[in-house]
Amino acid sequence: MTQFVGSVLVRNEDVFVEQSIRNVVAFCDRIHVVDHMSTDGTWDVLRALAAEFDHLDVRRSRHSAVAHQLLEPYAGTRTWVLGVDGDELYDPAGLARLRLDLLGGAHADVFRLKAHVLNCDELDESHGSASGWLAPPSRPITKLFNFDAVELWTESPDPLQAGNVTFRPGQHWESRRDLAEGTTWDNDPLRCLHLCFLRRSTVDSGGARLNLDESGEYDRGPLGAVKRLVRSPRRRPPDTLWKREWYARGERVTVDAGAFVGR
Repeated sequence: MTQFVGSVLVRNEDVFVEQSIRNVVAFCDRIHVVDHMSTDGTWDVLRALAAEFDHLDVRRSRHSAVAHQLLEPYAGTRTWVLGVDGDELYDPAGLARLRLDLLGGAHADVFRLKAHVLNCDELDESHGSASGWLAPPSRPITKLFNFDAVELWTESPDPLQAGNVTFRPGQHWESRRDLAEGTTWDNDPLRCLHLCFLRRSTVDSGGARLNLDESGEYDRGPLGAVKRLVRSPRRRPPDTLWKREWYARGERVTVDAGAFVGR
């Protein structure tokens, strides 16, 4: 029987993390959440969610590698793993449709799926709208992996990030399907609001900041080095402009975001 597992690694994400997890609880049969020693209200939010949903495995760790170690037993099984960051909101109705398709065997021939993303610099929850830049043409960030395509996946310092992967015959890292190529933003079942240009924590002094795997101050454990948290000016990344280069391509658009924020 095919199963669906969520993987969440967060640090200081108390603004959106509750909505982020709520949007995937119905899609996932199990969700592994690792809080990397948050100093804001993230841990309290996660504990409350764990009390509400039995299939949430919530823990704290100083080592980010723990988040991937929790996924290693799923290698070689009929499991789809969805990587979710604290600034990513998926469409629950779209995921429900996708779950049925995957249970029916769709996309079993590929290792991973990509999809439409809106990289947001504005989210109006009261009116159910979001503005930003679409992927494509911006960089896609959706992470849905078919663990039946691998025999093992170990030594990844962060969840679903490289490491030691042994693929089954015919599979490889670039064995992927981009759902954006056959859908529009409105009907892509894996579409995601990426709130990358918005303030994500009540302890952040400004707006956007780099993600954990980009520049966060966290301990990867024995597999990697400690990295430093870089906070950026409001709504924009640091002077490297890395986020703007990859996530703000094309025309800025506004979309109906009601499905993502429960309206």
